[in-house]
Amino acid sequence: MRVTLRSPVREFRTPGSARGTPGNRRSYLNRRFKPMHMIVKLFGALSVADFIHYAAMAGTLWLFFYVVRRRHWLHRKVVPGFAPWRDVRREIALSALTCVIYSVVALFTFFAERRGWTRIYLDIHVFGWWWFAASVVLTILLHDAYFYWTHRLMHLRSLFPIMHRAHHRSTNPTPWAAYAFDPLEAFVQAGILPLVAFLYPIHPFAFMLFMGVQVGFNVFGHAGFEIFPHWFLDSRLGKFFNTPTNHAMHHQHFGSNYGLYFNLWDRLMGTNHKNYEARFREVTLPSTHSSSVHDEPGNA
Repeated sequence: MRVTLRSPVREFRTPGSARGTPGNRRSYLNRRFKPMHMIVKLFGALSVADFIHYAAMAGTLWLFFYVVRRRHWLHRKVVPGFAPWRDVRREIALSALTCVIYSVVALFTFFAERRGWTRIYLDIHVFGWWWFAASVVLTILLHDAYFYWTHRLMHLRSLFPIMHRAHHRSTNPTPWAAYAFDPLEAFVQAGILPLVAFLYPIHPFAFMLFMGVQVGFNVFGHAGFEIFPHWFLDSRLGKFFNTPTNHAMHHQHFGSNYGLYFNLWDRLMGTNHKNYEARFREVTLPSTHSSSVHDEPGNA
């Protein structure tokens, strides 16, 4: 009688195959893990692209105001002195983390769109160019209200330590402070993307244009230097738009000046700092181009 011994090791079999072979095994694993591989690649690409976009704007302003034209603009520095290098490094590190979190939210919105849960559309002609332009303006207005009210909420005593303290460690902000958020705040700030995507039709390029405006206002608001002319607050635009002085004073005093693009919500709710206009007029006085105590040696 002949006895045949079989190996106790189970053969690896792919669905539909009689026997597992190394080729079949590789093919099965590729099919099994390819979606995850693509998600990781997409996530990495989104994170890098977001940070490059942000760093290009924040870095350009930082080089201009803090390196190349530092003395020329010194008289328009809103908060006296300059942040030390350790603060700038912290702002850059937190900004990089924020871009990663933004990419997580963008990835969630992407998969929601693939399942037809959002109102994102790809053919501009479906709603026309007029809606494409109108959706950019509408998103800016919506985000201004969203930013003001979430910002005020994060200043509540119960929420400030866990959501907003990291951002306010920059009491003398640089352009790199624009995205220097606690992780929880970064998720809140990124929430404007799914909110818009679920609320009304938006083309990806329209949202990209909005993001360009958002990053531009944000880094200028944190630049620490006033860019508008002395007469600006006396004009209609000055009553409507915010200024770098407005937000620099928010970082200095905390309890006022919560707006981003516009000064409307602060005016309506009475949350402008009482010395805002006086500080703006002081910092925009014509320069004598003399050195001052603002230029402290050893600071960045």
